[in-house]
Amino acid sequence: MQRKHMIVVGATAAVLVGAGAGVTYAVSGTQSTTGLDKYSSVTVDGHKALSADILQGRIESKYQPLPWVGRDIGAVSCPSGLKAVTGASVTCTAKTADGKRVEIPVRAVEATGTSITWKFER
Repeated sequence: MQRKHMIVVGATAAVLVGAGAGVTYAVSGTQSTTGLDKYSSVTVDGHKALSADILQGRIESKYQPLPWVGRDIGAVSCPSGLKAVTGASVTCTAKTADGKRVEIPVRAVEATGTSITWKFER
């Protein structure tokens, strides 16, 4: 009897932990912090910035499907890097499987000399 009880408690704990992870993703699913180093940063208008290549890659790998589109998107394109200045923004684009253009507005939430926290504006 004791062993069955422990299995039920363990399974319940696993479900609760899994549910908590889902809630965390739902709450923070459109926000990401990325380090700024010699590989990930560029200069945009005289400011350190997260490179467009890194921004595009992170959007493609982490945010599929896009929360407001509800399905996968194709390759993401950003016109420039995202300045590491709080409030700076850039609008990236992608296409859905049926060819519709999707705008992906991105804003810097917080920036330091070594990292940038950014999120979708949807």
